[in-house]
Amino acid sequence: MKQLLILGAGTAGTMMVNKLEPVLDKDEWQITVVDQYETHYYQPGFLFIPFGIYTKKDVMKPKRDFFPSGVDVIFSGIDKIIPDQNQVLLDNGKVLKYDFLFIATGSKINPGETEGLQGEGWHKNIFDFYTIEGSLALAKYLKYWEGGKLVLNIAEMPIKCPVAPLEFVFLSDWWFTEQGIRDKVEIEYVTPLPGAFTKPRASKVFGDFLDKKNINLTSDYNIARVEPAENKIVSWEEKEISYDLLISIPTNMGDPVIERSGLGDELNFIPTDKETLQSKKFENIFVLGDATDLPSSKAGSVAHFQADILFDNFLSIIDNRPMKAKFDGHANCYIESGFGKGILIDFNYDTEPLPGKFPLPGIGPFSLLEETKMNHYGKMMFRWMYWNLLLKGAELPIEAQMTMAGKRV
Repeated sequence: MKQLLILGAGTAGTMMVNKLEPVLDKDEWQITVVDQYETHYYQPGFLFIPFGIYTKKDVMKPKRDFFPSGVDVIFSGIDKIIPDQNQVLLDNGKVLKYDFLFIATGSKINPGETEGLQGEGWHKNIFDFYTIEGSLALAKYLKYWEGGKLVLNIAEMPIKCPVAPLEFVFLSDWWFTEQGIRDKVEIEYVTPLPGAFTKPRASKVFGDFLDKKNINLTSDYNIARVEPAENKIVSWEEKEISYDLLISIPTNMGDPVIERSGLGDELNFIPTDKETLQSKKFENIFVLGDATDLPSSKAGSVAHFQADILFDNFLSIIDNRPMKAKFDGHANCYIESGFGKGILIDFNYDTEPLPGKFPLPGIGPFSLLEETKMNHYGKMMFRWMYWNLLLKGAELPIEAQMTMAGKRV
């Protein structure tokens, strides 16, 4: 019997399990999925916890709820991948063999990469919101904060969900207004990018939003260290920025098992063919989601579109056919802008976010690169879609390939 081994049961890995299990011949294939954690988190929801919009219960469910009955599930840490032998060693000593390996081990924040970030201020007046622990600690802190200077700093790119830091400062503007203390809070957005976002046209739009909301933008800032005793961050050029409250998006890195296995780059992301999602080094290994080194966004929508592409390509491979499906870097992101409104962007490797209507040309109901109430509803409805459709591998009315229909050039 042939063995398909999937490492990681986050968004990307769970979708692949649910897409492939119904179609692979059970007399020929055994699917095994390995993950060290039994709880699945809806990570986009972490953003809303500090502002009291979501609770911990809203963003977590047991992973077992999303696995088909025919799949072998192992909850264990992974010691090492040995691709030359088609083997994976688990922390419990078990050796798993595979014919094909899908790596969906994701990415995690690594605050230890920045000197002083995890020092005496960590989760006291320095917080992340990319983990459930950081998000909950920040919610408790904001509940009683009376104002001062809030600095949001992105340590370096790439990061998961590149729009989330912008959403955080937009929601902060709304939150402090609602609390009646916006005039007592200075907000500064500090990024290593040359502007507010990775794509120039969207960066201009988001920069204008920052100005409108009286949020200061500091670009081209490369943090070297945090000095928590002095409440300041310092760049490699020795530019100092003081804070009362620091919201950090630390360096994002791939799973440590990738480094132990010698499969990744300096950030533990795996060199991956940008179109087929095949490992650049091993023909029977495919990579998807945040574990790749692709120049696409590390976002849930990207994992969804990649899963569609990999599904088609894998079925071609096992039928001894060439891979024809091509991932174009498609990303689709709702951005909460506060006060019950949101923005939507849709782009890929080659095409920047453009204005228009989505998903139906001329109709919408969502508007691209424009702030609307409907976009906010789309963002809030997505949690239900995530738990009930996306993770279960359901077909959604959005093609994996980006379309220009409805966009205005």
